[in-house]
Amino acid sequence: MPAASPRHALDPTLIALGAAIRAARLKRGISQEELAHLSAIDRSYLSSIERGFQNPGVVSILRMTSAMKMTAAELFEAARL
Repeated sequence: MPAASPRHALDPTLIALGAAIRAARLKRGISQEELAHLSAIDRSYLSSIERGFQNPGVVSILRMTSAMKMTAAELFEAARL
């Protein structure tokens, strides 16, 4: 499992973003493994993002939203960010 982003791990913003990613993924019936594959990121990294331990980069966010057929703006709106 990847090490948490020590500076930002469990920041409320990351927790909200991770929860929104998880909710969007579940709403679409996509497993973590499938979303990770479609997004070209490691499944354990995705798990850490969903739990608020990682601060994902723009490219990772865009890959995930593209795989879920949504925009980054929609994701950030769902996260209330």
